[in-house]
Amino acid sequence: MECMTQQATLHRMVIPGHICPFGLKAKHLLKRRGFAVDDRWLTTRAEVEAFKAAHGVQTTPQTFIDGVRIGGYDDLRRHFGLTVADPDAVSYRPVAALFAMTALMALAASFAAFDTAFTMQAGEWFISFSMIVLALLKLQDLGKFATMFLNYDLLARRWVPYATLYPFAEGLAGVLMTAHALPWLSIPVALFIGGIGAVSVFKAVYIDKRDLKCACVGGSSRVPLGFVSLTENLAMVGMALWMVSLLL
Repeated sequence: MECMTQQATLHRMVIPGHICPFGLKAKHLLKRRGFAVDDRWLTTRAEVEAFKAAHGVQTTPQTFIDGVRIGGYDDLRRHFGLTVADPDAVSYRPVAALFAMTALMALAASFAAFDTAFTMQAGEWFISFSMIVLALLKLQDLGKFATMFLNYDLLARRWVPYATLYPFAEGLAGVLMTAHALPWLSIPVALFIGGIGAVSVFKAVYIDKRDLKCACVGGSSRVPLGFVSLTENLAMVGMALWMVSLLL
């Protein structure tokens, strides 16, 4: 007996200067699930608005299966039993991804410099590269970072400009430590910001029991303030102490 291919109708926005990305994702998902897609383009703003008015919907794309409207891309994922990201959910994924990449960068740099990935220098680079990338993420939207940072950092709450200066100090210390340059500057800076940061996080999380988001990867992050944030600051302090030991 011949197997019938499932049919779906997809209405999506394809107008000059804009192709709806969710429409493309919906089409890909339907094809991956074995559907033959009747791909119907809405090619003008007027067509889009007329379609939404006719079907009583607020957005496109819209998918229909067997004549029944399933909905937009998120609705389609739910229809297939797939998860839908919660924009308000907290997650350590951004930090995990960052540290995984900086670790690989450090191993790659070590291999390029010493013909082996696993060296003490790779460990140093992992910390300094992480400081640099963390500073970069904070600097993408300095205003948002400063606002979130003021929720828990003890020094910033006493002297507000510190919230703006922090990413620059972290990035400077990371760059100097990567190069083993100006240790008289990089070591005190890392000890200072890392020490204050560690005390601030410990007080906010473990003493005051506050439920906050961490500004460590920027002001728009959903990373919870906690052990990872404390580890970031302690790593800076540890790196500074290690650099001191190299000078002795």
